Amino acid sequence: MKRNHVLTRWWHWKPVRQTRRWASPRLWYRYLTARRRGLPGLVIVGAQKAGTTSLFGYLEGHPQCVPSVTKEIHYFDKNYGRGEYWYRMHFPPASKFPACTGPPLLSFESSPYYMCEPRVPARMRELLPEAKLIFLLRNPVTRAYSHYQHSVLRRREPLSFEDALEAEQDRLAGEEGKMLADPAYSSFPHQHFSYLLRGVYVDQLQRWQEHYSASQMLVIEAERMFKQPADVFAEVLEFLELEPWQPATFKNLNSGRYQEPMQPATRAKLEAYFAPHNRRLCEFLGWRTSWDMKRAA
Repeated sequence: MKRNHVLTRWWHWKPVRQTRRWASPRLWYRYLTARRRGLPGLVIVGAQKAGTTSLFGYLEGHPQCVPSVTKEIHYFDKNYGRGEYWYRMHFPPASKFPACTGPPLLSFESSPYYMCEPRVPARMRELLPEAKLIFLLRNPVTRAYSHYQHSVLRRREPLSFEDALEAEQDRLAGEEGKMLADPAYSSFPHQHFSYLLRGVYVDQLQRWQEHYSASQMLVIEAERMFKQPADVFAEVLEFLELEPWQPATFKNLNSGRYQEPMQPATRAKLEAYFAPHNRRLCEFLGWRTSWDMKRAA
């Protein structure tokens, strides 16, 4: 056996040892067979709290789709240092695809932090140059409040919503610079306290388009998917070149419950903040979002 074989490189085992339930025989088997596993042809890259779990669930049931073992792998953001083998272990063997009879299969994953993490587009392009990407955009005002409630529920956020918005600039100051300067740096505030930042969709989409062609990117308004899931899902399947299919029911998965409604004054302040960014977004997309049309009316 060659000394440089994956099984004889002790440092290749470190990502598995650092993974939860690393002693699981199934986990070890996946890692040992990682080099023979395929890579995803689709990534749902965000945005957080915009219906990514629902869309993942819809696709999971499609006979041509094979989901990742874990929905949110977070490889290209928080786990990039674990290496390509660690990423591959989350997907089925590549031999499964050409060996199957009938229509081709598509593996996919979804990690909503990918959309706004500045290092992800270049990293993903290097490993997945042919992948198709789906972006779900929700009204940035309601998305921000849902994000905040999510952080509170997980005891990450000690501040009130208004104080958290006021503190965001200081919390995130210099974080992107640190991330770009150090590939291993993981920013807790950038991931969990970016209530305003994540809602400036146009800047994020423009960054992604520097690495992927427009034909590889599908942008969906989350509110439209919630109201017309069958129509939107049909468009998703057409984009992915998959056969028509529908789940038995379109359930809204992972929907959060607010402890209390947003203060009207806070909502008005957020609407004013996002208004110029939303106008730039509509110009970039070539179509108007429902929340922008309501504001115009």
